[in-house]
Amino acid sequence: MRCIIAGFPFDLMKSEVLHKMQGIKPEPVTGESVIISRRTYPVKQVGQILTRQDRRDFTAEQITRAMTRLGFTCRPAPAAVTEPAGTASVGTDPATAVPSPDQPEAAMPGNHHAYS
Repeated sequence: MRCIIAGFPFDLMKSEVLHKMQGIKPEPVTGESVIISRRTYPVKQVGQILTRQDRRDFTAEQITRAMTRLGFTCRPAPAAVTEPAGTASVGTDPATAVPSPDQPEAAMPGNHHAYS
């Protein structure tokens, strides 16, 4: 299959991808990923190995598109972990913060009094 990655044409075949990735240890996945031979690789790692280009020269989308067209399973970036609503740490919201005994009230956010 012919594809363009970072402005350069590549003829990729599924068997060639399998051969080139054989014996390559997957890096930790932090973004988009592709499953090759039951191993999950970051798409940027796969792109670098297949094209021999610097990872900054191509996008994850270009590699994902090529791998999908070759029949590999691609996955989006993992969702960011966020705290559910209402479970934020106590005292993180300045509007609800309670001053400590050693902290003057004027130092609290929102307590700006004009002295005349």
